[in-house]
Amino acid sequence: MKRWSKVLAVAALAAASGSCDGKKVDRPARAQLRKTGPATVEVIPTEGQLPYCMLYTVSEKGVIRQLTLTRENRSIRCDPTKPIANTSFRIPVQEGKVRMYIFFSDDRIPAGPVAQQLYDLRGQDRINAMDLRLPGRVFVETLEFSPEDTAPPVTGAVVGSDGGTNGAANGAGAPVLPDGGTVLTPGSSENAP
Repeated sequence: MKRWSKVLAVAALAAASGSCDGKKVDRPARAQLRKTGPATVEVIPTEGQLPYCMLYTVSEKGVIRQLTLTRENRSIRCDPTKPIANTSFRIPVQEGKVRMYIFFSDDRIPAGPVAQQLYDLRGQDRINAMDLRLPGRVFVETLEFSPEDTAPPVTGAVVGSDGGTNGAANGAGAPVLPDGGTVLTPGSSENAP
């Protein structure tokens, strides 16, 4: 009897080492990000995904946001190759890089328990469907996005009523407005000589 148990143990180890050779199995992405601006992004499901989804972000600062919020607070229909919710999502720059969690499911699931479980698992590096207590078939795709600042800082000086600068504000000259104009002080006029 001991001989058979040793043979079975060796066979099991050989089978396990053959299928788990330490290489990561690459699977196709379930969704893609399409950057639409410095701080905006579309999330596009790929072909063959489950029909419903929910989208959450967790920022570097720990802020969790549900981006697919509906009146019923349930997952929404997500068509392949079309942006989720047919919209671009704006990510606040001040919160830093975000990790986006897209939950694909075969049925509409309530969003509240997902948000609570994300909060409970917020310190974990990777979250997968096995970490969550959700009904039906659920797949999780994790993507990262780093928003960029959209407006460069404006520097300049205050323009006086005579059209000259008073040398304040970094000595850099008059501030230029986006339309090419300059900032005027109160009491001055554009038509002043």
